Amino acid sequence: MENIMALSNEAIFDELKKILVESFETPEEQITLEANLYEDLDLDSIDAVDLAVKLQTLTGKRIKADEFKAVRTVADVVRAVRSLLDS
Repeated sequence: MENIMALSNEAIFDELKKILVESFETPEEQITLEANLYEDLDLDSIDAVDLAVKLQTLTGKRIKADEFKAVRTVADVVRAVRSLLDS
């Protein structure tokens, strides 16, 4: 992948979608910006921690636990990654 810092929100969403499909076996058609990670995509708290680790690997930056606790939807994850990249 080219420079992660230059990614658009759409590209972040595409990368996130790849992670959810490959790592959590989430059906791609269920992954929308409005999808709730826990209710719609069946992630649990362990999955959320794993996702945070994968996002850290992707961005090279650590997501603070208290910030990630507020994440509920796919759009929230995109915003959190964008915020990390912009900081």
